[in-house]
Amino acid sequence: MSLAAVFVRRAQNFINVRYARLLCTQVISPSLSKENFDYDLVVIGGGSGGLACAKQAVQLGAKVAVLDFVKPSPRGTKWGLGGTCVNVGCIPKKLMHQASLLGEAIHDSQPYGWKFADPSSVRHDWATLTESVQNHIKSVNWVTRVDLRDQKVEYINGLGYFKDAHTVVALMKNQSERELRTKYVVIAVGGRPRYPEVPGASEHCITSDDVFSLPQAPGKTLLVGAGYIGLECAGFLKGLGYDVTVMVRSILLRGFDQQMATMIGDSMVEKGIKFHHKTRPLAVEKQSDGRLLVRYETDGAGAGEETFDTVLFAIGRQAETGTLKLDRAGVVTADGGKSDKIDVNGEDQTNVPNIYAVGDVLYRKPELTPVAIHAGRIIARRLFGNSDETMDYKDVATTVFTPLEYGCVGMSEENAEAAHGKDNIEVYHAYYKPTEFFVPQRSVRYCYLKAVALREGDQRVLGLHFLGPAAGEVIQGFAAALKCGLTMKILRNTVGIHPTVAEEFTRLAITKSSGLDPTPATCCS
Repeated sequence: MSLAAVFVRRAQNFINVRYARLLCTQVISPSLSKENFDYDLVVIGGGSGGLACAKQAVQLGAKVAVLDFVKPSPRGTKWGLGGTCVNVGCIPKKLMHQASLLGEAIHDSQPYGWKFADPSSVRHDWATLTESVQNHIKSVNWVTRVDLRDQKVEYINGLGYFKDAHTVVALMKNQSERELRTKYVVIAVGGRPRYPEVPGASEHCITSDDVFSLPQAPGKTLLVGAGYIGLECAGFLKGLGYDVTVMVRSILLRGFDQQMATMIGDSMVEKGIKFHHKTRPLAVEKQSDGRLLVRYETDGAGAGEETFDTVLFAIGRQAETGTLKLDRAGVVTADGGKSDKIDVNGEDQTNVPNIYAVGDVLYRKPELTPVAIHAGRIIARRLFGNSDETMDYKDVATTVFTPLEYGCVGMSEENAEAAHGKDNIEVYHAYYKPTEFFVPQRSVRYCYLKAVALREGDQRVLGLHFLGPAAGEVIQGFAAALKCGLTMKILRNTVGIHPTVAEEFTRLAITKSSGLDPTPATCCS
């Protein structure tokens, strides 16, 4: 009798069947013994969601492999294990945003008594910043690989695609192929920036895949696109001292509260960032001096042209499903196969029962790293830990790291009115004056917040929106309160911490419907 069979027989003597199953997984995975699979789980994609799922599954006794392969950007940029967030997303973005804020703080420090031999000589060095950012990223890449090894997750540096629903093929760097038979598959390939069908765009321009390791200072820069990636890049580049223009096809921050989006745009104009509204690029031509001539047209104003040192496209992202050969596994993408994204049910399961998906590859789900991580862990616990937990994609907080940060959770004002009717919604709002802006006499014009609530009863809060310093830190705690059923009655009965910007939520008293001025007389009014 085999060792595994002995343990199975012993386990069956226990009354607690759940404990028996757990004991079996410590010796040999049940799925492997019954169905002759190589793995319990294969994860395609080594980003935040895929890695979180893989590590959680291993901790629950599963045998797991992770496939990850980074195709270079059109400019040749590539990176290590960890996905978009670590390499070309949240982490380098926040570091460069911090660099920008520090530059502002240097000048703000003078009224507080800090002295410089020659304040006008303060300059930023792009090469130092990118080296520091890339060194940090490489250290995270290394720690991630070591962590997978220590946790017994098999890492395969290969491009994964399906042979069938239970067979994943890894195409290795040397073009050899390796087949992996697996009970379950999790698709976590994320997305990459899109280029428009504009002559010269992919040949001469960059995206967010390239900007954080750009070998030379960007100089005069055009950002094409007004989503959060475009505005964040525009913000930190301007803060670092570069001439920045944003080209907007339609609206700013589509999908976000539009009053807040307009205020963000206005605050960026106040910082010196230029905007071309209702404008589309027509062509990008490289000049003899290496600069880029951009030809464009503006609704109502006709054609125009301008020369830039760098052009960065941030017009959206596409899911990396094109190389997966999903049809071989029977997986159908969203919108009847017309979309590049994958639709899933309430358990993050595709139309093929043993294949799941997480992260930015999902159709109409928040494209946020913490969402992917949380969903990945939940899938693993459900598959291998006897959990019945499912991912809740509603009321997820996020922050846009523009120069004046914007944090939000829950419904926008527009969505709340559409869902509940304008007459059933009350909006509490206020301008405020951060203490941090007093001594340097910085503009407080766009420091603003609002709570969108139901008008009836205790007024359940549907959405919270905050524009100002440290917005991400502020909104995180209030997000938990909103998930717990926060009402305006509870919010008004919460004592704030003074002097902080977060306390402004506890002081909301003026409604839009009242028509009263929401501007305070002092910091304590």
